[in-house]
Amino acid sequence: MRSLQDSLAGAPTMPLSTGKRPREQRPAPMIFLIVLWLSLLIAVVFLITLIVNIVLEGGSRFGLQLFTEYPASDPDRAGARPAILGSIWVIGVTAVLTIPLGIAAAVHLEEFADKRHWFNRAIELNVQNLAAVPSIVYGLLALAFLTLVGVRDKNIVIGGALALSLLILPVIIIATREAIRAVPSEIRDGSLALGATKWQTTWRQVLPASVPGIATGSILALSRALGEAAPLLLLGALVFVSFDPNGLLSGFTTLPIQIFNWTGRPQEGFHELAAAASIILLMLLLLMNGLAIFIRNRYQKRW
Repeated sequence: MRSLQDSLAGAPTMPLSTGKRPREQRPAPMIFLIVLWLSLLIAVVFLITLIVNIVLEGGSRFGLQLFTEYPASDPDRAGARPAILGSIWVIGVTAVLTIPLGIAAAVHLEEFADKRHWFNRAIELNVQNLAAVPSIVYGLLALAFLTLVGVRDKNIVIGGALALSLLILPVIIIATREAIRAVPSEIRDGSLALGATKWQTTWRQVLPASVPGIATGSILALSRALGEAAPLLLLGALVFVSFDPNGLLSGFTTLPIQIFNWTGRPQEGFHELAAAASIILLMLLLLMNGLAIFIRNRYQKRW
């Protein structure tokens, strides 16, 4: 009898059926998943349709003339050279103004600021909120600042770079903080244990380890600035420029503004030029995003 009881006690027990289906088999999650995939499919279809339409419409105008000629009243003689050079000037100055400042602010907030102090918490909250502000608001801020310092002609390279810098600065700060936060605390502790100061640890250990994340976030932020037109139009950006920008105080136009100008013309030739310029803009954006993905996959460390 005892052996029978022992064998029954050691036998595996079968779980009682509760009548409930697994969570992934319930209708609500399945419906949500179907709606999610349908939304993604619709977005991708519209994107592909838009790209194909742009390529078909602007392919005939995409050539050397688009890169070497200046805008003209005749679409057969017009090009986008000033807009291409203006975009390079504005984005280059924006990067010089924004990336060092954004990295420095992120390092201070993440490594040195007292997170318990109300002032630092207020700054963090405002940075997160500013990342979602519409771009035209930053155009208004840049316009007010240039007016305050007495700048008459606000359609200058440094003015456009200032507006775009205000636009992407919160994005770079947030991306840099996330990259710094991803560095394991053991690296900091080991450096401090060997006698390094807080600044030496940050400069020689934390920042080099977070460079891939910082570079990725900065490139993606600059690619967003490259496609902006609203803040530059608010500053009075020129829509017809027949000269190359040659300095920080030079007038300029950019590819989004040139596209905006050509799409407003009644001639079909200008619409084709706008599509061709859109191809250039798409190529630049894909190149920048591809570079960000390459840097992330090539240099990012798995802790």
